Amino acid sequence: MTANAPRGRTDYGLDAPGVVRNLLLVGAAGLLVAAAAWQRLLPRIVKLGPVNLDLLGSGRGIGLGFLLSGLGMIYGSRIGKLKRRERLLDQLSWTGREQVLDVGCGRGLLLVAAARRLTTGTATGIDIWRAEDLTDNRPDATLANAAAEGVSDRVKVETSDMRKMPFPDGAFDIIVSSYAIHNIEEPGGRDAAIAEISRVLKSGGYAMIDDIRHYDQYLSNFAAHGVRLVRRIDSRIHSLFWMLLTFGSLKPGTMVVRKD
Repeated sequence: MTANAPRGRTDYGLDAPGVVRNLLLVGAAGLLVAAAAWQRLLPRIVKLGPVNLDLLGSGRGIGLGFLLSGLGMIYGSRIGKLKRRERLLDQLSWTGREQVLDVGCGRGLLLVAAARRLTTGTATGIDIWRAEDLTDNRPDATLANAAAEGVSDRVKVETSDMRKMPFPDGAFDIIVSSYAIHNIEEPGGRDAAIAEISRVLKSGGYAMIDDIRHYDQYLSNFAAHGVRLVRRIDSRIHSLFWMLLTFGSLKPGTMVVRKD
């Protein structure tokens, strides 16, 4: 099915606001150091042991790099992710009758977009509403976005930990999750989340997991619960680019899996 256009004003928040703030602060500091070295308020070259550090060049490079990264995250949160969500959901087949679960729904980016593809189905979102993951992360903000896009009658939200969901086995035809599971720091906790997704996914149902790291862990855990990979839908080049840029901190990957 083709999704209807949004009807009103929505706000899906700024992802990882603390990270964005730190990137902008480091970027600004780097440019200030470069400017001070250029104006000779600081020495151009500083000796650090056997290394001669060029404050002008290093400050400029670090400043621009961090500043552009921060601005890129702001663009992605405010504009890019709205376009990307439709491309992600287009990877799944829709009849309009599905029971959909968004794991770690936040302010409803995928939840509301999925609901727009439904007629008699329902989209349910769960979250623990941590503000450090998303600005102003709360259930009524999610419901406000659902109302703005005209899908209030098809959306439900619950406060629930993805490691222990309050749903019966096989309750959902489609499960989606974007940039959420990695927020569980303990590997065992992420294993538990994948086990729960596998449990509440209906036989023959599909799950789409979009995250910034731990792709291989998710895939192996799905396989252990009888959920097999259908296809990987992200760009390997894109994943490699972010892995190199962040020295291995980020390694994005998006998978579509099916429960046998």
